[in-house]
Amino acid sequence: MVVPNCEYGENGTFIFADSGLNENPDAESLSEIAISSSKSFSQLVEKEPKVAMLSYSTYGSANSELTQKVIEATKLVRQKDKGILVDGELQLDSAIVPEVAEFKAPGSPLKGKANVLIFPNLDTGNIGYKLVQRLAKAEAYGPLCQGISKPVNDLSRGCSSKDVAGVIAITAVQAQKIK
Repeated sequence: MVVPNCEYGENGTFIFADSGLNENPDAESLSEIAISSSKSFSQLVEKEPKVAMLSYSTYGSANSELTQKVIEATKLVRQKDKGILVDGELQLDSAIVPEVAEFKAPGSPLKGKANVLIFPNLDTGNIGYKLVQRLAKAEAYGPLCQGISKPVNDLSRGCSSKDVAGVIAITAVQAQKIK
């Protein structure tokens, strides 16, 4: 996602995951999505990924099966890859707005500067990306498929020719970076 005139993320650039394929990932799958998304952000944006595991709750403000899945996934990311800057469970405003993070998530290593947003399920991810795309006039590329040995990407049925060109360019960059 590339959001024009946006102070959040990496100058308005984000990875939203998963907004296209995995309907209701469990904590293990969600952790793998976060790790793959972190790598994709590094590869495509060439900046440090700051991963927020999103929820309707911040740091236990609510407790349910849904929040526990995000908490567990965050723990798994930290266990699997200690080099990833990750935090969760966080509401979106705690993840991307520094002033809100100071209040709702004091001590968060993200400090309200997340640029990789991990949604807990397909409903939230798909709704989130389409809201940002339409209301903020953002450029939405993808879905970008991760965790596959070769670059493979997809396009939304509502995409424009500019979206097609963008996904082709991203796929080319991914192909060039294969080792």
